[in-house]
Parts: sequence; structure tokens; C-alpha cells
Amino acid sequence: MKALILVGGFGTRLRPLTLSVPKPLVDFANKPMILHQIEALKAVGVTEVVLAINYQPEVMLNFLKEFEKKLEIKITCSQETEPLGTAGPLALARDKLIDDSGEPFFVLNSDVISEYPLKQMIEFHRGHGGEASIMVTKVDEPSKYGVVVMEETMGKVEKFVEKPKNFVGNKINAGIYLLNPSVLDRIELKPTSIEKEVFPEIAVENKLFAMVLPGFWMDIGQPKDYITGLRLYLDFLQKNSSSKLATGSNIIGNVLVHESAKIGDGCLIGPDVAIGPGCVIEPGVRLSRCTVMRGVRIKKHACISSSIIGWHSTIGRWARVENMTILGEDVHVADEVYSNGAVVLPHKEIKSSIVNPEIVM
Repeated sequence: MKALILVGGFGTRLRPLTLSVPKPLVDFANKPMILHQIEALKAVGVTEVVLAINYQPEVMLNFLKEFEKKLEIKITCSQETEPLGTAGPLALARDKLIDDSGEPFFVLNSDVISEYPLKQMIEFHRGHGGEASIMVTKVDEPSKYGVVVMEETMGKVEKFVEKPKNFVGNKINAGIYLLNPSVLDRIELKPTSIEKEVFPEIAVENKLFAMVLPGFWMDIGQPKDYITGLRLYLDFLQKNSSSKLATGSNIIGNVLVHESAKIGDGCLIGPDVAIGPGCVIEPGVRLSRCTVMRGVRIKKHACISSSIIGWHSTIGRWARVENMTILGEDVHVADEVYSNGAVVLPHKEIKSSIVNPEIVM
């Protein structure tokens, strides 16, 4: 079985992190975003993953080489020379996706984090006998999205309504698909939207079915949603494999700490924190709702909340970092500095407080 992951372009919404690595390689809960998906695909028998990409393919492939060996799964790239939307990349990768087996293949958006119930999706797809299956998720404010209107018992998709003014349903496309090879015959090699052009055509023929995603879902392609996604993911870990989470008198709620990280005395950590490999958290530090990436040092009595601290950065003593501050790679915040929502590009030094949200070039 094969899968295609729509990696896409420059990851501008997650800058400054994506100035250092392509977006799918940005760490989420201590491993690259895309690895969560590849591991889930491997677990249901996928043997080859094709990355549809138009930016830095060699960086991606070099990085994923070690995981290819470790997971025993083939990873290849299909590179666009121009942006092809969400369907064009399938046409471009046609030869990589089709084989003699006639089996359906998965398509995933690389920004999506969820429980990946791919085994159930395979069973659902076989059960309805249609041409394509899409995963949908329930949302509180459907008017912000394209809504999938579906028949409830079998899941047959009736139509799509873009940002409806009146309530037509609360289920939206979750960016996880299982498609028969015949779907590729519907897609030309040109910029095309799978959501707006291909799926509506299949729905008209009564061959498109939607499965409601159990559990959590988040598009983590921008910082606010990344932080929310971390909370949902850690909550999922707590329910399903709580042994992976940290415990102790200094831990509040769900906290993920890499085994190589060092945490000093008198710290208070949590809820909803991920601490990456090689991090040093000095005594008296307070962390909540944040990600601290590989190689970061947080000095004594610093306080960080609702923020992302990029690789190999340093936070000074008694510094306070909060309100969706995003530090790129190798940023150094001086002692006693306050950051309120700053977005700081890589390799910068912050010597004075940033009281209002701003971008530091």
C-alpha cells in the first residue's frame, strides 16, 4: 500500500521556525511533524510514502534517510516545478502511486495532527465500495470552513458548502483521504484543487464517502494552533500511553520530557509542555503551555508560557517569555528581559524587553 503526503511550499505561517528547516521537519512533541504521519502509515501496512514537495526536497530526503532505514519504509519525493494546488501533485506522482495491485492509496495534508485512525478508514473504504473516502472532523464554528454535507448512516457525501452563512452541518474536511487509483484519471497535470474540483465531481456520482474522525484533530500550520495541537496530543498520550509522560512533584498536568533533557531543582513544569533532547532547564524555572526544542538552555527563574522556543536558543535568568512568543533557531534572550508575543528570526540576541507583539528581524 502507498501514501502521498502533501508537503507543499514554504511554511510561511510557521516562520521563523521554517527559516531553519522545511515545515514538515519542525518538531512537534519532540519529533518532526511528518514523522507522526509516516509512523501511523507504516503501522497500517503502507510500504512506500511519496512526499509531494516544491521546496528543499534534498533537505527533506537527507533528513528522512535514517527514518527510512529505522522504519523499513520507502520514502521518495515528487517535486513540483510550479505550485500545483492540492490535486495536481497526485497527477504528477501518478507513476509512483499506481502499481499492479489496484489497491487504494492514502493522501494526507502534512499540517494535520490527529489520532490517525487509518485502520478504521481502510475498513470503512472497503465497506462502502465507492471511489474515495475522506475523513471529516466536527468543529464548533463551521462558518469559518468549507462544510461537508453528508448522509449520516452510510456517510455518503452530498455536497460541499464553502463558509456557509446558515447552518448546514458542522463537519469539515480533515485532510486525510483514501482514494482508488481511478481517481487519478480525473486529475489533469495542472494547478487543481482536490477539495473544490475533484471531490465535488465524485460526490455528484455518489462515489464519495466521509468517515467522522474519532478523537482530536488540529491543523498545526500556525503557532496558535500548534500550541493547541500540543495540548490535544498530550491529552491523547495521557489517555493512551501515559507512561510516555513525565511524572513528579514538579510536574503539573501533561508534560513530555526527552530522556536526555536535564531539569534543575525547584522548577514547576506544565501543563502542556514538551521539552526536547539535550535541553537544560536550570533551577526555579516555570514552564507552561510551551514547546522547548532541542538544545535549548533556560536559565534560573525564567518563566515561559504559551510560546515556542526554537532549537539551541537561550533564555536568560529571570526572563519572562509569553503570549505566543516564537523564537527561531539560536536566539538568545538576555537576563531579566520580557517578551510579549515577539516573533524573533534565527541567530538574534534580545537585550531589551519587547512589550508589544512585534517581529524582530
